[in-house]
Amino acid sequence: MGIYSVYIVSKSGGLIFQHDHLVPKVETEKTCSFPLDIKLIFENKRIVVNYGQRDGIMVGHQLLAINGVPVTGRVLEDGRDALDMLDKPENYPVNLKFGRPKMTTNDKLFLASMFYPLFAIAIQLSPEPKSSGIEVLEADTFKLHCYQTPTGVKFMVICEPSQQGMDILLKKIYELYADYALKNPFYSLEMPIRCELFDTNLQSLLETVEKSGLSNV
Repeated sequence: MGIYSVYIVSKSGGLIFQHDHLVPKVETEKTCSFPLDIKLIFENKRIVVNYGQRDGIMVGHQLLAINGVPVTGRVLEDGRDALDMLDKPENYPVNLKFGRPKMTTNDKLFLASMFYPLFAIAIQLSPEPKSSGIEVLEADTFKLHCYQTPTGVKFMVICEPSQQGMDILLKKIYELYADYALKNPFYSLEMPIRCELFDTNLQSLLETVEKSGLSNV
């Protein structure tokens, strides 16, 4: 099973829970000559590919290392400025390692808030009344499955495109939410879910599904 992550979004569109279960590492190394045919810029405290994607290096990928020396922000581990180094012809040829940047908490909050209006737009676009909104969003490398509860809380699972039965898994996650979050007298629907029992049982559920399938949950 390839279950990547779980998101729970409140009725008002706020992210109240997120769990990364399986995040594939995407890294690519390339030996480059001067001048670089890949445009790099410094933004959001990291050096990223702005354009010129090729050979598995995609726009948005982060520069992770130069000649095996890790890059933090725009500075190499030995203190040199990475962009200044790449501007000098005498430093070539050079081996560059790129990878998909790790999502920050702010990135996840932003994505959750963006899903809320997309869900609402899908309901408005439906030619039939009482549309359920987005249930499945499919891309070439993943599927997003969504289940909206009667109270408007949205449960999302991101997984491999070939995964089956995610509607069952979403309802199982909802049952855990009802058992461990909603039964807490101090919890309200708009609050972030901070419940150790919910975290532990969710992790156990995902591991069981991966090992033996949905028939055993």
